Amino acid sequence: MKKAPFGSEYFENAYTFKAYNDLIESLLEENKTTGLNQSEAMINYTQMNQKRMKRWFKTLKLSEEIKGLNIDGQNQKWLIITEGWCGDAAHNIPAIELIARELGIETRYVLRDENPEIIDAYLTNGGRAIPKLIAVDSDYNELFTWGPRPKECQELYLSLKENGSDWNVILEKVQRWYNTNKSEMLQQEFIQLLKAI
Repeated sequence: MKKAPFGSEYFENAYTFKAYNDLIESLLEENKTTGLNQSEAMINYTQMNQKRMKRWFKTLKLSEEIKGLNIDGQNQKWLIITEGWCGDAAHNIPAIELIARELGIETRYVLRDENPEIIDAYLTNGGRAIPKLIAVDSDYNELFTWGPRPKECQELYLSLKENGSDWNVILEKVQRWYNTNKSEMLQQEFIQLLKAI
């Protein structure tokens, strides 16, 4: 079993979901976002993402299969690497957080750009793609990782990118995928990951 590149002190000092959400809200009040890029575009993405997350928390439904999982949430913890401006995080974090709450799994959040040593241990195709989830047991052995997107959405993203699609077209098609899928694929992927432990 692989040891995670963080331990209990790091995990306990990371943001709870409420603290992470409060941080983003307070930054937006100052017309700022997380990370080094404080451009108007990144701030606008962050504002849009906060609205998306609120909407998902109101409308997202967990499947009966998720609710019926016989998981001892006390035996694992989830660390999520993210940033306020990340559109994929806005679509996926509400589902991740709701699954964790349903199963009694403790979550913590860290900012990618402030934690290069963590994200660099979990690169996607050589890049620092987020959100990235690392599930660990009580001894901080890695149980599984997930991210940055459900498999089908990732395949769509990579295909559009390889075909040289305009960035705005990619964003629109990925957004449409999330709105249509309503986290069903994410939930299925987490069911498989959790059952495999």
